[in-house]
Amino acid sequence: MCGIVGYIGREQAAPILLEGLSRLEYRGYDSAGVAVFDAQAGTLSVHKAKGRLQVLSDQLHGGVDLDSTVGVGHTRWATHGAPSDVNSHPQVSRSGKIAVVHNGIIENYAELRGFLQAQGVPFVSETDTEAVAQLIEYFYDGDLLQAVGRVLRRIQGSYALGILCADCPDRIVAVRKDSPLILGYGEGCNFIASDVTAILRHTRQVGYMEDGELAVLTREGIQCYNHLMQPIGKEIVTVDWAIDAAEKGGYEHFMFKEIMEQPEALRRCLSPRIREGEIVFEDFSLSDCYIKSINRIYIVACGSSYHVGMVGKYHLERLTRIPVEVALGSEFRYMDPIVDEHTLVIVISQSGETLDTMAALREARRLGGHILSIVNVVGSSIARESDQVLYTWAGPEIAVATTKAYTTQLALLSLLALWLGKRLGTVSEEDFQAMLAAFRDLPDKMEQVLAHRDGIQYFASQYFNHDSIFFMGRNLDYALGLEGSLKLKEISYIHSEAYASGELKHGTISLIEDGTLVVALGTCSRLFAKAMSNVVEVKARGASVLALTVGPHREEMAQTADGVMTIPDIHELLLPCLGVVPLQLFAYYVALMRGCDIDKPRNLAKSVTVE
Repeated sequence: MCGIVGYIGREQAAPILLEGLSRLEYRGYDSAGVAVFDAQAGTLSVHKAKGRLQVLSDQLHGGVDLDSTVGVGHTRWATHGAPSDVNSHPQVSRSGKIAVVHNGIIENYAELRGFLQAQGVPFVSETDTEAVAQLIEYFYDGDLLQAVGRVLRRIQGSYALGILCADCPDRIVAVRKDSPLILGYGEGCNFIASDVTAILRHTRQVGYMEDGELAVLTREGIQCYNHLMQPIGKEIVTVDWAIDAAEKGGYEHFMFKEIMEQPEALRRCLSPRIREGEIVFEDFSLSDCYIKSINRIYIVACGSSYHVGMVGKYHLERLTRIPVEVALGSEFRYMDPIVDEHTLVIVISQSGETLDTMAALREARRLGGHILSIVNVVGSSIARESDQVLYTWAGPEIAVATTKAYTTQLALLSLLALWLGKRLGTVSEEDFQAMLAAFRDLPDKMEQVLAHRDGIQYFASQYFNHDSIFFMGRNLDYALGLEGSLKLKEISYIHSEAYASGELKHGTISLIEDGTLVVALGTCSRLFAKAMSNVVEVKARGASVLALTVGPHREEMAQTADGVMTIPDIHELLLPCLGVVPLQLFAYYVALMRGCDIDKPRNLAKSVTVE
């Protein structure tokens, strides 16, 4: 959540800050602001506005009104204090000398606020961040770095901070703990940002701040310090994402663009890892000895990544015969998990910065588990703290509702399950090669699904006015239904639930009445007869049924269902990878017809960096 951009250089700062913030809108926010150093007045100039970034941009005429070459910007997602101009960031100290932008939560802010108020310091906002700005000024005696260091020893919680001081117009101070912040290295200019997409137009050279680190940015360079305030070096990496990957490229919405990019994303994810009839994971070392010692697998994730884990459980247990438990990242620490050195913990996160998943990772590591992460962002916190990492290589995903990140995670986890099965001897060579062939065919078959999207748009036009929709399926189709339901509710605001079909008679069927829409999933051939019986069951109660099945079962399904979406037949292992695409498209077209803000749905954020 929230977005930070900071710039120091020789160009006008405000337009660069606003442009960078626009590339962080996908993270979710309810207000925006910038602070720059006004050289003529010798003070900080702070401008904030509730609502969309465009409101602020219009006020500042795109930033050209602010003549400054150093500044910080922020898009805020309200946690402490309702969305308002006053509660927006940057937050400033009482003299206006210190300005702070902040992602995360200061857990002991009430104690700090009380202490400062007792010293006569007035507060104007309800935010936890103002306590940081006021505390820096309280300790400031001419040495900004020393004041910040004293503050860091007193605040508790998670934070990424960008700090400006009117007395130090030649620098930005940045701090990170449990909330992402990157450094951008330019020529005669330098940056901080929550995400590389914010600065990709200006530099591809980035460094990733670690927990407890502090950085001082000047026009000439960046100096980093550890938690003891000792100077340290920082590895600089080159980001190879194409600039236009973070642009709409002629599409109306990022979500639709990212749906259409899925075949190519899968090729990037899979092709380098399938060579000469084998699966090859580079920079990856799980020994046969360790693999054979695994007696339990946990999959830990949140949201759509959790649904990837639900599918992965079926694949891993079937192909490796090892027990698998899927746990929500936010619940893992509190369930007293049984983890030891024989436990493989697979952590899945698109951003690699999801805070509750990060906390679960650290708990699993403390208990002795071996951590394998599946993430999209190279150098992210989860990647750095894992024993092994598999990158999805999906490229930047801007829309809040994930699509290509989901499918690449799913494909990669399925490939991992097959690789482990081969190493354990629980998958025959014949089955291994058959599944490998299916992986090779997957991108082409997904393109076939996308080529027939007009039919899905037609179904959306028939059903977009429903207020409550149910998804049902068995086995892999149930796990697929969870994601299809989430996509619909995320962007269309329709109440939607997914159920295991066998649970209908255990309560859910009481909700079925005339006109209720049921999306019936029947892609798995070995369970198709069961799926059909459930379709008949809900039709008898008056439901309208939109079904999803594979081509060979289309005619039989069409005899009962009101509408049928189909996918090409493929090995059962990869049915969810194909099956999710019509559900993504259905959700997209329904939301489009309901006039929803598809890329930035209300109350949601791309990366959840507070627990």
